[in-house]
Amino acid sequence: MKSLWNDNEAKSFLDDPLQIRVYTSRLLGRKPELVLHGGGNTSVKVAVTNHFGDIEDVLYVKGSGWDLKTIQTAGFAPVKLEVLKKMAKLERLSDTDMVKLQRSAMIDPLAPNPSVEAILHAIIPFKYVDHTHADAVVTITNNEKGKKLIRKIYKDRVLIVPYVMSGFNLAKKVYEMIRNINWHEVEGIILMNHGIFTFSDNAKASYEQMIHLVSLAENYLQANGAFDSIAKAEAGEDLLTLAKIRKQISLAKGSAMIAMLDSTPEARGFANLTNVDSIAVRGPLTSDHVVRTKQIPVIIKKDIEKGITGFCSAYKEYFQRNADSPCLRAVAAGGRLLCLDPAPRWGVWSGHGIMAFGQSLREANIVSDIAFHTIRAIQWGEAIGGWKPLPEKAVFDMEYWELQQTKLCKKDTTQIFQGKIVFVTGAASGIGFACAKTLHELGAAVVGMDLNPAITRIFNQPDMVGLAGDISDDKAVKEAIEFTVRSFGGLDILINNAGIFTDSQRIEHMDAETWNRSMEINLSSYQRLLKTCIPYLKQGVDPTIIFIASKNVPAPGPGASAYSVAKAGLTQLARVAALELAADGIRVNIIHPDAVFDTGIWTQEVLNGRAKHYGLTVEEYKTKNLLKTEVTSKDVAALVCCMAGPAFAKTTGAQVPIDGGNERVI
Repeated sequence: MKSLWNDNEAKSFLDDPLQIRVYTSRLLGRKPELVLHGGGNTSVKVAVTNHFGDIEDVLYVKGSGWDLKTIQTAGFAPVKLEVLKKMAKLERLSDTDMVKLQRSAMIDPLAPNPSVEAILHAIIPFKYVDHTHADAVVTITNNEKGKKLIRKIYKDRVLIVPYVMSGFNLAKKVYEMIRNINWHEVEGIILMNHGIFTFSDNAKASYEQMIHLVSLAENYLQANGAFDSIAKAEAGEDLLTLAKIRKQISLAKGSAMIAMLDSTPEARGFANLTNVDSIAVRGPLTSDHVVRTKQIPVIIKKDIEKGITGFCSAYKEYFQRNADSPCLRAVAAGGRLLCLDPAPRWGVWSGHGIMAFGQSLREANIVSDIAFHTIRAIQWGEAIGGWKPLPEKAVFDMEYWELQQTKLCKKDTTQIFQGKIVFVTGAASGIGFACAKTLHELGAAVVGMDLNPAITRIFNQPDMVGLAGDISDDKAVKEAIEFTVRSFGGLDILINNAGIFTDSQRIEHMDAETWNRSMEINLSSYQRLLKTCIPYLKQGVDPTIIFIASKNVPAPGPGASAYSVAKAGLTQLARVAALELAADGIRVNIIHPDAVFDTGIWTQEVLNGRAKHYGLTVEEYKTKNLLKTEVTSKDVAALVCCMAGPAFAKTTGAQVPIDGGNERVI
């Protein structure tokens, strides 16, 4: 492992202890082999002058919820150092009370909660303290001979602390071990099955000591063939089965989940190992990961439902086996622990790779990263004598830690479409854009397709992707749907919106090109899109299809036969789809908008012309309906979201106008 310290980068921070702390923290965060997604923590001890002019020592420690990779000064919680040191001397203290005491000792009430390891940082008598969950170090400690191996690698240069769960008990254990220590002989602290601490009165020295000690562990693994032990394999793609897995995971969770498949050669190689059923389920790389990954992955084979329901049953048994812990029982509301949902958070799909599940793409990405590092560490561990992580009870205690249980009592703020996967056509502007944007704001992962190449710039977030393509191009449509399933695990909501409004031509003057173009884009393309999507929608979570039709269906006008007939056919297609797909739980509903003027077809020139035709001002023309109100794309999107949500959970085949009230329609 190489040091990322750069003298030119660092020189502007050297006079500010907190700024240089931020800099070296980010250097650590840039190495996923050291910390993953909020793991690890850093601190600096600073003397500050308070409002009364008194000087007091303060520990700036990484705040809860911050990631070392992107941390800023605001991410460090300032806590009075003397209070933390006094806390270490207490005989006992619940972690809930520890958090309260730390919070009360902060000099900035607006700062985040201090790390649960703040006391541990406080009692290490150096200005800068760094803590990581380095893969190489934790892998070596996850071994039957872990302590002996650590001693072999580091001799007497590190203090070895047996595993104790994070929080007050860990700080207390270290406090007792360092009372008579000679700090001049100690280069670091190894927490078995957990991680490593380094420290110095110089930020660069503490950081580079971390790099040095972790490198020694990596050198040991390399010398003993661990790095050459990673299996690799190739495999084909099976998107429909991926969607089936995601559906079963969502059912187990009780809500929609994103499913990510890592099908890299390394992930496939691990999934193909003959002993994967044994080595994958021994436990996590570090107990800190369990709150995101659960204690073990699900092993997915041919019988998907059996594998996932079996995991859920085993999880409930795991809970019952361990839930009687006196220390845990005492912190639970009413003396009872609240069992988490039993759904797995990652899995090994035999022959295909490893999977990660989350209520959002971000959550699934975090699990995926942890899973990848875990499967690598497992194989390293096997290469040096056997992978043996923490026993089940220790993992359970971390998963059901009182601080985790407290979170369960908080109000659920999950968005209505959290974990849902949406495909929208004609998404670059108007109604399609409004639908895609609103559904994304309400938690959905969205793929928008449009003929306009600007769609790729309009939607360019990881969970909101724009694809350029023609709805009438079967190959482009197939690739877009496959991209959606491959990226997020399935398909739940299909918004059929793309279309064209052809030039006004009376029937007797209708040219074949105008008629055929309208039928192809506004009708036939959607029959083929449905054919592509239905197999995936059958594996969706509360799947629904919404067709954006037109007021011209119930109330056509002269000169618009090509458009009106195509939209009428589209409506009939939707009605038949509602009949055919109801048995699969797929709802199909239709919206008939009218006079939605903030769409691409309504240029100012067209508006002026139509208003003049009726002898109205533009504003009068926009509101020439019974309610005298303007209908916008956002209004249509709101109705789409209502139809896609629980309010329409028991409705299919409905046709709903959104036109401000039209006498002809009524």
